[in-house]
Amino acid sequence: MKKLILFFLFLLASIAVQGQEWVNDESFDNVIGQGGFDDSQDIIIIEFWAEFNSENAFHDWKQIGDLEGVKYYRCDVALSPESKKKFRVRMVPTILIFAGGDAFIKFKAKAGLDLLCPVDVNKMKAAVEVVRRESQF
Repeated sequence: MKKLILFFLFLLASIAVQGQEWVNDESFDNVIGQGGFDDSQDIIIIEFWAEFNSENAFHDWKQIGDLEGVKYYRCDVALSPESKKKFRVRMVPTILIFAGGDAFIKFKAKAGLDLLCPVDVNKMKAAVEVVRRESQF
């Protein structure tokens, strides 16, 4: 019975992140535009994520990914130690917004026991517009 319950929990967790795209240490630079291709028209949002704090992840990612010219990814910090180090991720969730390979905005959870998501969907959409405007220069 215990194995059956664990199986259903795993199944529910995999359904919850269905469609979510992931990056890791090997793909990170290519995704943000520093690894050989440059798609400076796109805004790339990467959420540094951890299984232990998945409850506080940015759950409205699909609304952001539906915006024109915006792509949303997650990066599991346990599987991507180099990216975590490179971008000085200390807390999860931490969200970085990139344009043209450069990080423009960083939202990070505040230190404490709750590690709540530092941004809501409206604040994220406003940040995307700021990055879109600023990256034109």
